[in-house]
Amino acid sequence: MADWIIILGICGIYLAITLVMGIIPGRKVSNSAAGYVAGDRSMNVFILYFVLGASIFSSFAFLGGPGWAYSRGAAAFYIIAYGALGMVPFYFFGPKARKLGAKHGFVTQAELLQDRYNSKVLSALLAILTVVVLIPYLTLQMKGAGLVLNTISEGTIPEWLGAGIAYGVVLVYVFFSGVMGVGWTNTFQGIFMLIIAWFLGIYLPEKMYGGIGPMFEELIASDFGDALTAPGLTSSGAVWDWWGFSSAVLISAIGFSMWPHFFMKAFAAKSDRTIKLTVVLYPTFQVFLVPILIIGFAAVLAFPNVTPADSILPHVLLQMDLPVILIGLVCAGTLAASMSSGDAIVHAAASVAVRDGLSKSPSLANWMKAEGNERTLIRILVIVISLIAYYFAVFSETDIVSLLLGAYGGIAQMFPLVFAMFYWPRANGKGALAGLIGGIVVTLFFLYNPEFKPLPMHEGIYGLIVNLALLIGISLTTEPEDRDRIERYTEL
Repeated sequence: MADWIIILGICGIYLAITLVMGIIPGRKVSNSAAGYVAGDRSMNVFILYFVLGASIFSSFAFLGGPGWAYSRGAAAFYIIAYGALGMVPFYFFGPKARKLGAKHGFVTQAELLQDRYNSKVLSALLAILTVVVLIPYLTLQMKGAGLVLNTISEGTIPEWLGAGIAYGVVLVYVFFSGVMGVGWTNTFQGIFMLIIAWFLGIYLPEKMYGGIGPMFEELIASDFGDALTAPGLTSSGAVWDWWGFSSAVLISAIGFSMWPHFFMKAFAAKSDRTIKLTVVLYPTFQVFLVPILIIGFAAVLAFPNVTPADSILPHVLLQMDLPVILIGLVCAGTLAASMSSGDAIVHAAASVAVRDGLSKSPSLANWMKAEGNERTLIRILVIVISLIAYYFAVFSETDIVSLLLGAYGGIAQMFPLVFAMFYWPRANGKGALAGLIGGIVVTLFFLYNPEFKPLPMHEGIYGLIVNLALLIGISLTTEPEDRDRIERYTEL
């Protein structure tokens, strides 16, 4: 029997276990939309830790992280840099959002913002923005799953089929179980990823170079040595300037806790203490990226010129003389990285599209008041959004980390609105709406016209500058919001 068949068999067993673990938890929550979207607000620290960790560190970590270390050297440290900072705002925003959600029934980020700024237009815009930025993020996960199954099957399984198999499993358990299916599968997948990452990060350098120290000594002495000097290289092989590196770290740190599939977990948390303790513990999950990057560095000299760079991890596994069962487990771990983010993303995108978009339609609002109808519509959107992302996964050629980095510019535009919601009483709906629209427009302009940037910073930074100017300027020159509504947010 060919080795790749055994490897695929191990991955198949993993997918079957994940499917069962994803379906069962959904039987223990209510049939309401709140049960499907927020899990009846019952997540404890253990589950929330792995949900937030596994849903952020995904294909971009397990495939894109080694790919960047392999092709861009020290530029890969950008991933660790922003992850170390990105959870800090959630320590302050998360408990406030949880309290308001429990009191007023909010289960999405946009519901909070609509209520605070008294703007249905803002809610609809946020719903559109959420779906637009989450589809590339979901696409990224599907591309990762397809790449893994294509590589380990030696091309027998095309990428489109591999993505379809893995995300067929995700679609089933998200459809039936909602956020609790996401929670329990993420816990299983997160533990699995951590074990696999640390094993490989220690084992590969030891086997190939005699240790991590000797590996870096050889890299420094090679032509790749200059790439190990921060800030590393760009995708074209040129030196990445500090404007680009530092602004990429900043925009990613600002946008980190603004991702709807991340922020929405505040509404599912059991208590304020659960959120705060999870944030405090979260940097321990960040350590998971250290061995991930070491895997990429280990392959630089031994396996030159591998393309695409994102495929370096499965390529190394198949080229080295490793036990076939071990390779199968590692590939299953890589699938876990993809699926543990994809499930949270598709669930969040569908929930926001219904709660903050379609529910505002007069023709649907009354229909959704009937028990079970809102949950049914969210399930339908889970299928639709998955199919849209799958289409882009099959036809898009963008590398995995760059795809994610581009989406961060848009999602970071939510940060000024969330901050002002809790800490600046004078902010109003007109300012919030103008700031969000202005920030998105400027971000998109510089994304597609980088030659017009005054400085080579991430386009999202320019968007934030305009966003803040409009939010502050228009809020100060127009009528403030109702005092009672403001006090609900600023006196928590």
